Amino acid sequence: MKNTATLLVTCPDRKGIVASIADFLYRHDANILHADQHQDAENNLFLMRVEWNMEGSGLTIDNFSGHFSPIAEKFDMDWDLKSSQRRPRMAIMVSQYDHCLVDLLHRHQSGELNCDIPLIISNHRDTEKLAAFYNIPFVHIAVTKENKAEAEARQFALFDEHQVDLIVLARYMQILSPDFVKRYPRRVINIHHSFLPAFIGARPYHRAFERGVKLIGATSHYVTEVLDEGPIIEQDITRISHRDQVEDLIQKGRDLERVVLSRAVRWHIENRILLYANKTVIFD
Repeated sequence: MKNTATLLVTCPDRKGIVASIADFLYRHDANILHADQHQDAENNLFLMRVEWNMEGSGLTIDNFSGHFSPIAEKFDMDWDLKSSQRRPRMAIMVSQYDHCLVDLLHRHQSGELNCDIPLIISNHRDTEKLAAFYNIPFVHIAVTKENKAEAEARQFALFDEHQVDLIVLARYMQILSPDFVKRYPRRVINIHHSFLPAFIGARPYHRAFERGVKLIGATSHYVTEVLDEGPIIEQDITRISHRDQVEDLIQKGRDLERVVLSRAVRWHIENRILLYANKTVIFD
């Protein structure tokens, strides 16, 4: 496993930010491996991602804040530091459709997703054998209107027990409560089977068919209290025609859903995403 650190920075845009960060890393014998930046002129905002090799550097995860604080204060930075040595812990929530779950588990097993999956939670038992095949603990928690608060309390306890960093909704067909969303800000990723903002809510393929669209899509986004309006991470589309029926749209859409969700999860795990103004910046 590589030993790198990744710094994510957001601050007001002004001269000298890149030079100050680069000089800081140089003075501490840190070899920069990747660096990318973005300026939002409308909001006077600067965003940056920089990754460096920890080997041979005088910086550690523990002492970084003490060394970097003067620069952060000078430029009024919000910043976050991540270590490649700590694998994020990702819980997956799923209902009955298993295509996104299958894709995530396969990519994880092949090493494409550098994380641990300590837990799969479902309100149905359809994917229990799949979880067993990948040797991942599976917990069935039925959800009804009457027991929703109790069900979510059990989920919260499991997330705490397994020290979960990220929650992925792999076609989990339940609306999360405001309490759920508040507990895990910017830590819940959903896949919506539509090219948002078109056809929000349920049965988007049926609505797309009725509308006669020529393109369908899928959208992965962070979950917020407003349904299907969280910051968008990734989207993709495919062309359809008048020959396609609803079943064809669903089949083609599933291919998009699993790819779009896996990309979003990988970018989050690799610390390539910065959020602002209900938007995301995805760094190369």
